[in-house]
Amino acid sequence: MLSEPDSPWVSRLCPSPNHGERKGGCGIDMLVLHYTGCPSCESALLWMLSPDAEVSAHYLVDEDGEIIQLVAEERRAWHAGLSCWAGETDVNSRSIGIEIQNAGHLEDPPPPYPEKQIAAVIALVEDIVRRHGIAPWRVVGHSDIAPDRKADPGEHFPWERLGKAGLCLHAPSAPLNLPGEMLKPGDSGPAVCALQRDLARLGYGLAETGDYDETTRAVVRAFQRRFRPARIDGLADSSTRETLKRALSRLASMRRVW
Repeated sequence: MLSEPDSPWVSRLCPSPNHGERKGGCGIDMLVLHYTGCPSCESALLWMLSPDAEVSAHYLVDEDGEIIQLVAEERRAWHAGLSCWAGETDVNSRSIGIEIQNAGHLEDPPPPYPEKQIAAVIALVEDIVRRHGIAPWRVVGHSDIAPDRKADPGEHFPWERLGKAGLCLHAPSAPLNLPGEMLKPGDSGPAVCALQRDLARLGYGLAETGDYDETTRAVVRAFQRRFRPARIDGLADSSTRETLKRALSRLASMRRVW
């Protein structure tokens, strides 16, 4: 089904057998960014081309900036897995998936993203969101939609650059070590409810239970990895909560002009 590229930035086609029909009649209104977690682009490509893997994405971006298309955009690629964003649980059916070659947390620390690669990612994202009319706050990372099991594209991914280009939601991180209360696992009460409610308003799949459980910690960690990467511990200190406040304010202003 993949006979020609959907984006002019694609340099080669490598059709994957791992795709299906988009379900529910929903349109494409999300874009999800991943890292491959593989040592090389070719190893990632072989994995996504294998029928046994049952994994794919629409695009793969190599470290040198080469963009490979594996699945036609009209098809449902298998990249998001069990996930949730803004109440939607079948993310695969409404999203485009981009895998970015990077070993990620296989290495400690994770390797940086080369400049050519990031420039290619920005160009591809810009093309996709323009053609499909995807709102910036619907451009997310795998760790945003599956915080309990995923960490990609990781704390070194330059979300700020995409934000400055108007391609995603971004807000400046608050300074570390701000004075104030820290919420942590085992806590409960109205302050925890407010934290959970605000994270859900941003899009994270988190119920307002009032208990700071392990699910809440995983979501806080995912938020920190995306918006406040200087310290990723899953503890809602004053810096984390102030950054969350800034992100929600930015989201509100973007919605007003969208």
